Amino acid sequence: MDLAIGLPNAVPGTTGAQLTEWARRAEARGFSSLGTIDRLAYPNLEPLTSLAAAAAVTERIGLATTVLLGPLRVNPVALAKQVASLHAISGGRMTLGIGLGGREDDYELAGVDTGSRGRDLDAMLARIREVWEGGEMGPNHDSRPRVLVGGSVEASFERAARFGEGWIAAGAPPDQFAEWRQGFEAAWSQAGRGEQPQNASLAYYSLGDRAEEDARAYLTDYYAWLGEDTANFIAGSAAKDPETVRQYVEAFEGAGCQELFLFPSSSDPRQVDLLADAAGM
Repeated sequence: MDLAIGLPNAVPGTTGAQLTEWARRAEARGFSSLGTIDRLAYPNLEPLTSLAAAAAVTERIGLATTVLLGPLRVNPVALAKQVASLHAISGGRMTLGIGLGGREDDYELAGVDTGSRGRDLDAMLARIREVWEGGEMGPNHDSRPRVLVGGSVEASFERAARFGEGWIAAGAPPDQFAEWRQGFEAAWSQAGRGEQPQNASLAYYSLGDRAEEDARAYLTDYYAWLGEDTANFIAGSAAKDPETVRQYVEAFEGAGCQELFLFPSSSDPRQVDLLADAAGM
């Protein structure tokens, strides 16, 4: 299993200097990819813009939206061009992780109807593929971005099998990931896909002297929309010591995860080194 790390683009107050230093350290310590979380009605940094900044200061590490909220980007051709541009600028390192999201306020702010979002995402993914495969616009590159479709229900598994190279899970414990993976792989097989499916998952961590305080302050705020009990559970489940980090890595690998993205609760770039040390990198 590859170990990836999230950029702190969704941690309020993250600066450009912190973001780029984070990317440099992540590449130097050997993480497989940098991921981003997407929101509209929240004080986060926009994912594609954040990855463009990371691409400018790195050379090898993968770049991934994990995930981008597709229906909030109304024009699929414009999105296809943005992602293809990032892929070209970075030398072919871009993965488009894309999904629906669950917050109604994001959709309200964007003026997008939630009732048709599944159909909208299907149409968007079909159009993006047409654009990339049909040569309708530049920039051209020897390869096109990899696509991972996110979600945890049968419709999302079928969408991943139809449009993607694989599937990415939302944050969930390893045993839940394993159950979802089986559902995705069943949809993959039923769609007649012969190639090996790809997958990835997310989890949270917070290390160092302020591990508990940072996890509680950030995660209970970010997930407040789910209710106090759920937000507290998510904050409590973040890996806050090296032993728990190693347990998470081993458990997700045992559950068949191919790439695990560990997302921070602080924008302090020292969190990169703390995670690498904890994981034995």
